[in-house]
Amino acid sequence: MWVRRSRRPSHDPDSCDLPLTKPGAKVKRISRMLERAYGIPRKERARDPLDTLILTLLSQNTNDRNRDRAYEALRTQFPHWEEVLRADVKELIQAIRPGGLAQQKAGRIKEILQWVQTHFGETSLRALGKMDSRTIRETFGSLKGVGPKTVHCLLLFGLGREAFPVDTHVLRVGKRLGLIPVEMSAEKAHSWMAPLVPKGKSLSLHVNLIRVGRSFCRANNPRCPGCFLIKECLHSQ
Repeated sequence: MWVRRSRRPSHDPDSCDLPLTKPGAKVKRISRMLERAYGIPRKERARDPLDTLILTLLSQNTNDRNRDRAYEALRTQFPHWEEVLRADVKELIQAIRPGGLAQQKAGRIKEILQWVQTHFGETSLRALGKMDSRTIRETFGSLKGVGPKTVHCLLLFGLGREAFPVDTHVLRVGKRLGLIPVEMSAEKAHSWMAPLVPKGKSLSLHVNLIRVGRSFCRANNPRCPGCFLIKECLHSQ
């Protein structure tokens, strides 16, 4: 059973005594605690935007291992996106089967690539480098199968922009810590979190919250007693 913990005394600077009406302060504090525990993730060179988009599509409803297996198989069989666009959908289904929902994802990938070809005149998203983030969100957000998480991953990992993807781990941990309202959907959580994430900390907070979600704050049987964020958690065991 989840129970509410009592507040820490207000003189403790790392306590969770701040009211939830000031979530920005708590996000900033937890970001510091995560970096003390895990360090600051190294900011790597941005991936190719189209590679990032397809990889994120393959990540839907599966784990990273199966996503990577599906992506690797797809690129091995079809090294160029033009080849994927011309390929028979049955071949794509077979290639990406390890990622699950292969039939649905194969059709979606072909539709996205066709849209990219038509919209940009090539099977490339290099033109995004000249577009502002708001326009990119509006443009891709209207596409079937491309939700806020996919667009934010495109911005963060494919273009090196400030964006905060809310995946399953981030949503779960964020709600348990009181950073995200309990009843809020993942889609709405993106716009909720955007103004709360400290400038320059999007990548760090995203990656480190996922680490907490995998190691301590698991969906089932969370390891609350050993978690270094237990004093911040509103619903620890």
